Amino acid sequence: MKRKEQLTQTYAAILAAAREQFLSRGYQATSTREIARQVGITQPALYHHFNDKEAIFLAVVEEVGHETQTGITQVNAQVQAGTLTDPVEALAAVTEVLLSVHPRDVFSVLHGSFRYLAPSNKGQLGQLLMQDYLGPLAAFFDLGLVTLRPHLSAQEAASFYLTSLSPLFNNFHQVGPADASKHEQIVILLRLILFGIATEK
Repeated sequence: MKRKEQLTQTYAAILAAAREQFLSRGYQATSTREIARQVGITQPALYHHFNDKEAIFLAVVEEVGHETQTGITQVNAQVQAGTLTDPVEALAAVTEVLLSVHPRDVFSVLHGSFRYLAPSNKGQLGQLLMQDYLGPLAAFFDLGLVTLRPHLSAQEAASFYLTSLSPLFNNFHQVGPADASKHEQIVILLRLILFGIATEK
């Protein structure tokens, strides 16, 4: 195998291993030593491809964010085309995009890393969060399928929605009956997010 091909394969293997580690364990609990061990290379070999742990993390977030943005944009296109007309089912489709990419609470993984990153990397992560997550989510709420409260912006709705999904990422605090399917759990949680827990008197 040519060296260029080998380097490309090693880079991809590092990114795949890092993705698994960062998304399941979070930034702080992931080590470059473990990533290198999983790939079968030394730490110095890993640093040939990435300057440091932060650079690997940002590369993972960029890759995952692109997949997320693509998926949400596809759902938005279905809403615009009129093939998704139920607000809860449409938002469930958005939620399923996030769950397909993230094995752990999206907000916790991304926001939880901020305190450990250099200022310039915090800025880059913030841009990725806006571009790939909050931007497409705000675009969904801007479509008007979900009727927002007066004076609540699509951006605020997107932020609240994203930070409210944590029950879907764990088995300890399950939403709905024990035998509910994942889709049923999503719908139950989304109804709580969209309509609240109480009826107006």
